[in-house]
Amino acid sequence: MGLDTPDEHWDQNKRIEGREHFPSVKKATKMRTCWATIAVLLLSGCPAATHETGKNTRRDQGKSTPITHALDTNKANQAMTDKIVKSEEEWRQLLTPEQYHVTREKGTERAFTGKYHNHKKDGMYRCVACGEPLFSSEAKFDSGTGWPSFWEPVSQEGIESEQDTSFGTVRTEVMCNRCGSHLGHVFHDGPRPTGLRYCINSAALAFTEKKEP
Repeated sequence: MGLDTPDEHWDQNKRIEGREHFPSVKKATKMRTCWATIAVLLLSGCPAATHETGKNTRRDQGKSTPITHALDTNKANQAMTDKIVKSEEEWRQLLTPEQYHVTREKGTERAFTGKYHNHKKDGMYRCVACGEPLFSSEAKFDSGTGWPSFWEPVSQEGIESEQDTSFGTVRTEVMCNRCGSHLGHVFHDGPRPTGLRYCINSAALAFTEKKEP
């Protein structure tokens, strides 16, 4: 909005009060100080806008903190409702001892002993604990390691990963994002196009063969 200048303000006061003489130096100095204060307040009340694609932000001690929209939060809650959570006793009843050891205790089956390491059929490899589709036979390859190997999962949303520092090494553990079951590890020595090798325990998988049309 527009603001009157000090001279205009004085003219208005002069007309209202009916005085024809100029204000004293002291009053003029006080008026200039007042207008300077107003200008500072107006400028400080207009922070610069921050733009981020797909996000709103708020200023908080010099840092930009993303604001989560209510709609985004609702979507996140809907996704979380699909998570499968069971007690360890329930998992023990559902899984075989080997499956439980691998998926819930982060165990590893011995190389070349799993039923899927040399498996050639077409179909889908699912999480043995919850049935989530994880790997397609189209992404399976023979790595020579003795464990089923895939160069990509069916969906990145179906896989969860975290750093594993057990046994004095640094590896990337992969888990089922739906139920948290340990699956194996992923390495950067796989074939094209991804260059990745998902080294997965057979005991963590259940296979559904592709039906002929």
